[in-house]
Amino acid sequence: MAKKIPFNVVFASDEDVNFPASELNTHGPTVHGWRSTVGGSLATHDIILRFQQPAKIYRIQLLAHQYLIPEKVELWLHYSPKSLPSTPSSQYFDFLGFVALADNANTNYKSRELQSVTVTPRRGTHLKLRLIGSQNNEYNRTGQISLLAVNVLGEDLDVGTSSNGNGNGNGEEHIGSEAPPLDTATGELALASICDDLLFSMYVEESIVKYIRELEQRKTLAVSSERFEYARKLKLCMTALRTAGERLGRYSLAKRQAVQQEDFTTAKLRKEQMEMYRAAVLRQLQVQQLLETQGVQSSNDQSCEIYAGGKPSLPPAPSLQEVAHALAEAALSPKSIASQDDKSSTDGSLGQASNESVVVVSAAPVAIAPAALHATPTHASGWRKSHDEIPQSPRLPSRHSSPMCSRQGSLRRRNKSVPRNSYEDYEERAIPALRQECQGNALLEADPNRGRSRLNDRERRQAALPILVFGSELVEQFYSRQFQDREDGLMRLRNFLKELEVVEVASNEHAASPNKVARSAALLLHRAVRDAVYSVFSQATETVRVLFLEFVPGRVSPSEVARCVDRLLPELLAKSGDPSARLHTLAQHTILSIAACPEVAEQSLVAPALSRSVGSGTHQRLAMSRLQMLEQLVHTQGISTDKHSGLTCRALSECGCSGIHHPAEPVRKVAERILLLVYKLNPRMVRKQLPPDDDITRRNLLYRQLFTEFDKLDLERKQELLDGSKCVGDAATPPADKPTTSSDASRLLKSKSGQALGLAASSSNGYASCNGKQQYNEQLKRSMLSASNSRKGSASNSESTEDNTPKIRCPFCDWSCAGSDATQLDRHYWKACPFLTKCPQCSQVLEVAALNYHLTTECDAKESYVVCARCTESVHKQLYELHQMEDYCRELKTGAARCPLCHDDVHLPLDGGWKLHLLSAAGCPGNIRKKNAKKSN
Repeated sequence: MAKKIPFNVVFASDEDVNFPASELNTHGPTVHGWRSTVGGSLATHDIILRFQQPAKIYRIQLLAHQYLIPEKVELWLHYSPKSLPSTPSSQYFDFLGFVALADNANTNYKSRELQSVTVTPRRGTHLKLRLIGSQNNEYNRTGQISLLAVNVLGEDLDVGTSSNGNGNGNGEEHIGSEAPPLDTATGELALASICDDLLFSMYVEESIVKYIRELEQRKTLAVSSERFEYARKLKLCMTALRTAGERLGRYSLAKRQAVQQEDFTTAKLRKEQMEMYRAAVLRQLQVQQLLETQGVQSSNDQSCEIYAGGKPSLPPAPSLQEVAHALAEAALSPKSIASQDDKSSTDGSLGQASNESVVVVSAAPVAIAPAALHATPTHASGWRKSHDEIPQSPRLPSRHSSPMCSRQGSLRRRNKSVPRNSYEDYEERAIPALRQECQGNALLEADPNRGRSRLNDRERRQAALPILVFGSELVEQFYSRQFQDREDGLMRLRNFLKELEVVEVASNEHAASPNKVARSAALLLHRAVRDAVYSVFSQATETVRVLFLEFVPGRVSPSEVARCVDRLLPELLAKSGDPSARLHTLAQHTILSIAACPEVAEQSLVAPALSRSVGSGTHQRLAMSRLQMLEQLVHTQGISTDKHSGLTCRALSECGCSGIHHPAEPVRKVAERILLLVYKLNPRMVRKQLPPDDDITRRNLLYRQLFTEFDKLDLERKQELLDGSKCVGDAATPPADKPTTSSDASRLLKSKSGQALGLAASSSNGYASCNGKQQYNEQLKRSMLSASNSRKGSASNSESTEDNTPKIRCPFCDWSCAGSDATQLDRHYWKACPFLTKCPQCSQVLEVAALNYHLTTECDAKESYVVCARCTESVHKQLYELHQMEDYCRELKTGAARCPLCHDDVHLPLDGGWKLHLLSAAGCPGNIRKKNAKKSN
């Protein structure tokens, strides 16, 4: 695996005295880098690096300056065995290629460019960098160029291997065909340690780098010994240490700047600040325990609180004011005073020096404050804390308007005519706000009450209520410039709203009312949902859902709910029109979640904003999002008759008609679906909003498609009305309890079951909706029509016959008998007819086809029966779970009916299927009457 190849600069064509080429030998936050002489006449600049031992080269990394940028950098490699002498003049370099650097104008010369070049694996002992040309800009008028850092990645060659070469310098004898080691997961060059990357070593403090290297070695051993919990802790610890190391690197840079300015008091405070923060981080992360310097510790293989929740939290960094107070307290402690008294009794000069040191430390803020006030007159109240997060990147943008602005820390220069030609004015502007941090902390030390809050006066007035309810610390996180702080603030607010559900608010006399909590949360979330960072917006939408779905119901008054929705809904609607899919999808989901809140639905706060007319100039994404959400609300909440609900037929039809004229086709499709939903309920209202349905209108493809769909719905509605009228016409008079005479046979057939058969065709009961097409009702209706027709036919035949012999015939099963005794037909109905059966609950005689419907709608015990959603049979509630485990409980086939006796499917029930099933020899095996008829025969 590739690792960092150590080297030394042995030759440079020229260099600035203050920026020698030897700066390239080391990496770190405080490295100056190499810089050419000012006003030099050389067009090309050569820098030769000698590796400490021969190496196989895989990758070369270059870190350019912010504005002193060469046009390109050529790479040359030389190889000579250790046995052969080599000098720069006698070396032959092989050309590897060149790297072209950007002019950096698009970043306003505030960022550093990192170039990583992967080369064909070659042996080498010397690397020559040839910097050609200079990219002139407003900050580089003299043609000076610079190089901040160079990093070489590869592998060391064995002594035997490196001595076998012929020393011609090309380094291609035996490794030209080898491939560099690659990471199987990412496909990038596999590094032995993350610390070897230039991106890491240039921004992480050196002492932290050592700890991370040791932790990487321990992680490799832990994985090999299958101590995976220990390895997980080590990985999380290294991630947290890198963040802390970048902060320490910025502190180290601030300390160096203080030394260059001969501000030794601030330099001392910076040094103590670094030591205090480093010790706090190592103690918080339990680094010494993880290193296992005393041997294997079993506690590392067990879960602990620090590493249980993912990335461990770092301790807060001490400000310079806290460091100064700590030093003053340490100097004034009883032990230190006693030791000072002992020293003063033995040596007065030492005592005097000790007293002077105490006075200097405690008076340091007072001595620095006037200078800071003079240097920054416009930012006296806007200083940030010294431990603010700063973006961590190889291209770190500065917060100033130009990279050469002075040490005032202001966004505007008071005197633009002042020349800026000092290195200290800008050299470290790539890591922003460090001088501002030093001077700002001096102001904080002079006045402890200033700078504790990062809110200005206007923001404090805006957030007065949230500060009163949630505290200033949480509100400061919402107004922070760092998105991590804003995310933490949203998480804390969400936890606060959830905890308020568990903890009884009334138990605390000083607790804020739910109305104030909701209003304060809405004020903060109104700022958060406008955030440009996606992670912050995601956290904000999650908090909005918690507010309306968990906190608001049953707590907040309706007027306060309306105020919260009025504040948040416009911002979420604007986000729903964002071109990014993840943003507008998340915004739509949040708006629909708000609409699902009972308090919001009762007041109809969301639908009126969605059902407004869509103009042709509305952005496609915004219009489509609004119509999609409106369609979803129609499905979930239905069409209302309340004129203020926003879901009336008039409002929906007007919105849909405006949407079908939008130039975007996806918007028109959604608008058509909304119109079809309204047309099913109120066709006249929809047609009133559209042009007349004639040949001229149908020439338009849009209207032709829409009117075609309307015609289909009209045809379905007419068919339903026609079928319903036929069934109602065939309905009979109220039935008798039991059939007693032959004239009551027709009444039996038109009993409760028969009347319900006609009504079922036009009603939308639970049973009819089980199969989705109302097949069951139509089957029963057709069976009743066939039965009545058969009765009419039998009556007509009996009237037309000239035979004087009376004959009785069953209209269902064609049973007949001679004689005029009507009781015989009644007994046949009651005991023998295979087409009829008795209700197991009320003993009423009815058709087998109508038994399921009778048990759930007409029977006296209908409350005890439910319709099976799978097979459409009527099942007792206590036996429902057992019924669903039976084999015969299966999905009903299309166009079939389910027999309640044998649980088989009856095919073609509308065309004699029931008669074939109940009367044929191989018909219903569960029909007891048919079996008894066979035995009697």
